[in-house]
Amino acid sequence: MKKNVTAEIVAQWMLGEIERDNVLYQETAVFEIAEKFGERFTSENERGNVSINKLVLAAFRKISEKSVVWVRGDRMWRKREDFDDAGRQQY
Repeated sequence: MKKNVTAEIVAQWMLGEIERDNVLYQETAVFEIAEKFGERFTSENERGNVSINKLVLAAFRKISEKSVVWVRGDRMWRKREDFDDAGRQQY
């Protein structure tokens, strides 16, 4: 399965996790993406931390822009709530 996986498939998995659990922590996502879909969907950032590949994040944003927010302090995505500010990032 790993050979035919695209960034869009990984993004769809991320959205499914949020729909199921209401949240998805970045650290958990990175680990599970590497394990389920392959390390090519993760990368190392300039600080040496493992992160989600930019193509995956772009695909995820495209399919979840109106329904999911990023909570920077908790390093997680969650379902958008009525009280959330406009925009993707919440504090």
